[in-house]
Amino acid sequence: MAKKIVRSDERKPVMGLDVNGPVFFTSSIFIIISIALTLIFKKEAESAFDSIQTFVANSAGWFFVLCVNIFLIFVVYLAFSKFGELRLGGKDAKPEFKTLSWFAMLFSAGMGIGLLFWSIAEPVTHFMNPPLTEGGTAMAAKEAMDFTFLHWGFHAWGIYTLVGLSLAYFTYSHGLPLTIRSVFYPILGDKIYGIGGDIIDIFAVLATLFGLATSLGLGVQQIAAGLEHVFGVSSGITTQILLIAGITGIATASVVLGVDKGVKFLSEWNMRVAILLLVLVVLLGPTIFIFQSFVQNTGSYLYSFLEISTWTESYTGNNWQNAWTVFYWGWWIAWSPFVGMFIARISKGRTIREFILGVLIVPSLITFFWISAFGSTSIQQALTGDQNIIQAIDDNVATALFVFLEDYPFAVILNVIGVILIAGFFVTSSDSGSLVVDSLTSGGKIDAPVGQRIFWAVTEGAVAAVLLVGGGLQALQTASIVTGLPFALILLFMCYSLYTGLRDEYLKLEERKAQKELESYEGVISEIIKKRSEKNIKDSSKNSES
Repeated sequence: MAKKIVRSDERKPVMGLDVNGPVFFTSSIFIIISIALTLIFKKEAESAFDSIQTFVANSAGWFFVLCVNIFLIFVVYLAFSKFGELRLGGKDAKPEFKTLSWFAMLFSAGMGIGLLFWSIAEPVTHFMNPPLTEGGTAMAAKEAMDFTFLHWGFHAWGIYTLVGLSLAYFTYSHGLPLTIRSVFYPILGDKIYGIGGDIIDIFAVLATLFGLATSLGLGVQQIAAGLEHVFGVSSGITTQILLIAGITGIATASVVLGVDKGVKFLSEWNMRVAILLLVLVVLLGPTIFIFQSFVQNTGSYLYSFLEISTWTESYTGNNWQNAWTVFYWGWWIAWSPFVGMFIARISKGRTIREFILGVLIVPSLITFFWISAFGSTSIQQALTGDQNIIQAIDDNVATALFVFLEDYPFAVILNVIGVILIAGFFVTSSDSGSLVVDSLTSGGKIDAPVGQRIFWAVTEGAVAAVLLVGGGLQALQTASIVTGLPFALILLFMCYSLYTGLRDEYLKLEERKAQKELESYEGVISEIIKKRSEKNIKDSSKNSES
């Protein structure tokens, strides 16, 4: 007798928990051991994080560069292919959220905290220490914006698009659980419910947790720096830990409320506050210059797109990419299970073309304008001799946003808005991340028990806190790169699996269409034959009467 396959989302509770035991307990144990070792061997951990990051970046940097280009090319191909008209959830499915709410949740989950942290610090750092030209020049300014756009633009959103589309397609169009393993059904079949699927989901949980921890760690460093800059509160590690605890508590409350009442509400408010800050910076700052730089930066990025997106430092012998491009590609890949699953949850009913172009283009353009408003303006200040922002970044990169806003009218108000916005993005990243990790560890259940959601919200905060204690920014970067490497391999197989699934569905639809056309044609032929037969009978009757 064949063994009955038990779907991961149909398994019975384990020890009173509504979870997929192998994924939940293996991931939890690994995370707890990592936290314990980092705290026990703090000094050794700092050295280890540095060595691991250097080794992975030097050995696999080229692989990260290759992979992210493959992912972007693949999703663009799907958008304009014959598969673009397929609808997630079937031809009659309707979008659950309005388009504006959809974009708000996309942006909040995908970029929020990191963009606030790096939108000034990264362009200015590249301007002073560019990889290819002389620092502090107009050419260095152009190069700085090119690479910043590279790191935050289409490649990052291409990774999210791939994972989000794969999950949404197999969940809504094939009725599979909302979990990473489901994407590999065309390759593994029912084996996704076995140990192979468990391993895939374990990697997804670890990548998500450490990718989240990186963003949360950056966010709390910036909040602490802002509080010190504006109100004189110490920004030390104790303050950072207390902030993590407090904001994690708020995120936990949002998790309990769920997507509709919690995450959606906070995401929409985050976008309102972000737009308010952006509009104030544009109107109170060099307005014309910001629009000019946005147009020029975007054009320059597109012109140099192929060159910088495939650049691997082959002939320079430098390691500039290790702390920047390789870190970002590892971070986005590690972050992709979380963002991808979250995007999938809110995207039912959209066509594949609408999904890909919406996720790729709109958030990227918003990001480009944001970086132009903050980053280009900062570079302009440096070019005109104002060294304050450069000094601030050298002293503490987390203070960049607040020093930048000092030159604006109503600086205190703007800084307070900045702190509120960072905290808001922190909360939405944490609560939406908790829902995603809980879905992964419960076998794809969308509405798992509240206690499990709370567990993961607290765990995310704990991991971020421990990484900050054990090595600060270096530890955060290492966690992203190391967890992103194995998941990059999973994403390559994901491309093949998604293509196979879409091809098979399209062929089935074409077969049904051809069958209907054949049936319609046969019906017409039958009707013609019937009418001719009736006519022949009538004609015969007339002839007989004659």
